[in-house]
Amino acid sequence: MENIEESGGPGVRVTGVLLAAGAGTRLGLGPKALLPYRGRPLVEVLAGKLLKGGCREVVVVVGAGASEVQAAAALACCRVVVNPEWQSGMGSSFLLGNNTADPEDHLLIALVDQPGLTPEIVRRLLAAHHPGRITAAAYRGPESDGGQLGGLPDAGSPLGGSPDTHSPDGSAGHDGNRGQSWELRRGHPLLIDGSLRASVAATVTGDAGARIFLRTHPELVDEVDCSDQSSGEDIDTPDQLRLLR
Repeated sequence: MENIEESGGPGVRVTGVLLAAGAGTRLGLGPKALLPYRGRPLVEVLAGKLLKGGCREVVVVVGAGASEVQAAAALACCRVVVNPEWQSGMGSSFLLGNNTADPEDHLLIALVDQPGLTPEIVRRLLAAHHPGRITAAAYRGPESDGGQLGGLPDAGSPLGGSPDTHSPDGSAGHDGNRGQSWELRRGHPLLIDGSLRASVAATVTGDAGARIFLRTHPELVDEVDCSDQSSGEDIDTPDQLRLLR
């Protein structure tokens, strides 16, 4: 795994795939796609950020409450597809998004429960991307007792975590003021080179998404630090609704 800075990538054709099919069972407020964010459904706002960041097209994969999501959110600028097998796990939504996107495009995978996504994060990944590789946003934060950054996707997410440990200033070690260790953890979005789409898709199963491929081929993954843009947290519990403020 390599940590890189922006290196330029003009002319990259990218389709954003926004995974928004879950029922939000853990949160208990219905589909997260419909969470209110800045006066609009969260799915609508995030789809707009993907387009503004440089994705030439956005595929929104819905599932639970699909009719309600499509009625509430203004998604005319996107391709909306319904995953009838959304209960089988995120992997089926990943595959549907992959199959819907233009076969010549790179894929940028984003999750609907991460309101911290910004157009700048998308631009940064597109600029840093190299042919034949995977480019992932990464975020710094205090390590929790479980070895994961609080709120970042855990091993059950499409990505899992990255083991690299650094302080906020980029040096390895601990935060001397608070005694906490800091880690750079891989998160979302994830930019998959078009040449790797078939190989990644062949490993997708259940709720794993791209995680199996990433763990098998860490040498193909470049991480781009986006900590100045977002914490990379997702919304799983009521206390994380603060991310919508």
